[in-house]
Amino acid sequence: MIPHRPIRLAFTLTALAIVGGTVVAASEEYFDRLGQALSASSLHGHVRARLSGTVDLEAYHLPTPAPAFIDTTREDLFNPRLTLFLDTQLGERVYLFSQARADQGFDPGQSAARFRFDEYALRITPWADRRGSFQLGKFATIVGNWVPRHGSWENPFISAPVPYEHATGVWDTETPRSLNQFLLWNHVRPGLSVFNTANEKKFRLPLVWGPAYATGAAVSGALGQFRYSAELKNAGIASRPASWTKAGKWWTYPAVAARLAYSPNPMWTFGVSAANATYLRPSAQPTLTAGRGRGDYRQRTFAADAGFAWHHWQLWAEVFQSRFEMPLLGDADTVSGYVEAKYKFTPQFFGAVRFNRQTFGTLLDGPRPPIHWGRNLWRIDVAPGYRLTPHVQLKLEYSLHHEASAAALAAERTQTLAAQLTARF
Repeated sequence: MIPHRPIRLAFTLTALAIVGGTVVAASEEYFDRLGQALSASSLHGHVRARLSGTVDLEAYHLPTPAPAFIDTTREDLFNPRLTLFLDTQLGERVYLFSQARADQGFDPGQSAARFRFDEYALRITPWADRRGSFQLGKFATIVGNWVPRHGSWENPFISAPVPYEHATGVWDTETPRSLNQFLLWNHVRPGLSVFNTANEKKFRLPLVWGPAYATGAAVSGALGQFRYSAELKNAGIASRPASWTKAGKWWTYPAVAARLAYSPNPMWTFGVSAANATYLRPSAQPTLTAGRGRGDYRQRTFAADAGFAWHHWQLWAEVFQSRFEMPLLGDADTVSGYVEAKYKFTPQFFGAVRFNRQTFGTLLDGPRPPIHWGRNLWRIDVAPGYRLTPHVQLKLEYSLHHEASAAALAAERTQTLAAQLTARF
């Protein structure tokens, strides 16, 4: 049974959306004029620039401790966000883009409101047939098929899929001194207080940290029905946002990733990705085995994805196999993936459902049988959405999360309710 408070929260945002949509619908001409005012061109159209953005009002009703990387001890969280995009085209070959956000941190509730640049990059395309492009700057990872649609307007959900936001028990600040400590970090064995369970989340890593806006260079292009891309960056796909702009020691062990996609027809796209990087921060060096460096312990990830679109249907799927190489313990393997479907009932009303799953491999536990180093889980997300106007969208999301029992710990089942009102310009 969902408490009355989140239901009232959803009704409040729905009412705001209806009122806001009514105002916006009466002001469509204003938005058209605003779009023209935020666009500029010169030199006979050879230089074109466009400023656009979104305003998101998000509200969450959460279990305790909060799921994913949401940072709050409260059951209810309000998370506003302003996102600005600047796209500049210089002739036919040079393109610059940037993304800036004002919010409470990259993940909801992390800090007081602040402004930062998530992306800024230069792309050069020497050939007219797009066989190759070169990109330099700070930008999203090329791995997988979720990142190109992760924005609030394009994503039919409010949350990210499990591979992009589930906090595993792998830390990047230090390495475990024993298997028992590692199992405590993963909540496989009891021993951590409720306070520590919530506080330690800031040390944990997912398989991929959202869009992973690390700094570096990339090459990409299209050859017939194939698209290829590869990147070299200062931090891996699991690295936390604070690492994405770091220099100095962060370039000692650069991260690499590649993706190859095949589209046999307009309906289907299939892709494979691979990534290799150290997942440890420089501060973890003192905890490593003598004579070893951070580059000796890496996260190696392989992924496959598929996309399908037909009439009112859109489907996506991804599966990741990732290995964290651990000092003393060996390889910590995990597999995570999801299947997602979106159906457009009318030009304005759509619905989406997503099934997520993550399983964990085993590690040797002395004379005892091998033990799973994490708690297997599944999550179901259901999200109806409605576009009140071409500029205003409302989404609701209900998530049911289940983690398997482990040792003396019982199985856990939690529920999350979220609402998001987005206006774009």
